[in-house]
Amino acid sequence: MKKQMIRKISALCCLTLAVFMSPAKQMNARAAEVIATVQGNVMKGTNTEILKLDTKEGNMEIKLDGGTDVSDCKVLLPGNQISVSVSHGSDGYLHAVKIVSGLHSDTVSLDTSKSSTVTGTITEKSKDGVLYVETAQGDMEIKLDAATDMNGCTVLVADRTYQITCVRGSDAYMHATAITDALGTSLGNTASTTPSSSLTPAPAGSVGVDTSTVTGTVNKKTTSERLFLNTQYGEMEIALDANTDSRAGIFLMPDRKLSVAVYRGSDAVMHAATIVAAKESVIPVNVDTSNPSTVTGTVDSKSTENIMFLNTQYGEMELKLDAVRSVTGCKVLVKGRKVTVTCVRGSDAYMHALDIIGN
Repeated sequence: MKKQMIRKISALCCLTLAVFMSPAKQMNARAAEVIATVQGNVMKGTNTEILKLDTKEGNMEIKLDGGTDVSDCKVLLPGNQISVSVSHGSDGYLHAVKIVSGLHSDTVSLDTSKSSTVTGTITEKSKDGVLYVETAQGDMEIKLDAATDMNGCTVLVADRTYQITCVRGSDAYMHATAITDALGTSLGNTASTTPSSSLTPAPAGSVGVDTSTVTGTVNKKTTSERLFLNTQYGEMEIALDANTDSRAGIFLMPDRKLSVAVYRGSDAVMHAATIVAAKESVIPVNVDTSNPSTVTGTVDSKSTENIMFLNTQYGEMELKLDAVRSVTGCKVLVKGRKVTVTCVRGSDAYMHALDIIGN
């Protein structure tokens, strides 16, 4: 009886020990423990989940996950030399703990006064700090610098689409100042639409792509994110985004006549590069900025590029727009949009808007 009890206790102890010493348990416990640091060159086939690395010991496949520290290296393009600290994972893969690269800055001055933003796919030809980018308008070569802001993207890999803001350098190359993940992966063709009126054509703005100009009137379905434009060819849906220059056409009121420079985005939607609305010439007046007032209200549909009609709790206000110095928190203004306006009195007895903030 005593021997039987001893055998049962021994078996239970062994079972418990086996559970705690199983490979899965051991790997989980050491999932973030660095076991080695390897150096090599990034290989073709690397994507946002698997890093393929050519090392002197052979080819390796290393998993990239949410815990991978890529703060010192987000560029995983074929041929790039990197150093990777790795750990064991419970899935049998090696996992990247931290990736380090030696991207150095050249002594090149950049013209930051004029930037362009392009959307394109990084190709495997990219190497030595130069990105080869396929866009709807053709191939581009864009240099990467140590100061390139890549906070908006996970990692930079071949065959993936990104939005790249770039400026011209003293070495004649375009240099990337910021790179973000783009929505969608397919590139469309540039639209070709003939202008339908004598409105001043809208310039391309700073998007860095070919545009076409369309004119028409604002449809009442328009929102702060989508412009619905009635043209002679029918209704167009045009996306409004951070790259849209709306300074000459901020009020998108129903039946308002506009001229819009458009281009096809990587999401297959037409995007507005620049919006221009008809604006009357005005006689300059003096404004008294020493005693500003702040009012909050909603934009009335009567508003134009010259005068904003603002519905406030005290009634309707007319604010002239010839002295506006800033518009923040909104790209465009539609009927019913709530805004806060800093305004001052002018020598013409009108109130003049200085700063407009979208609420």
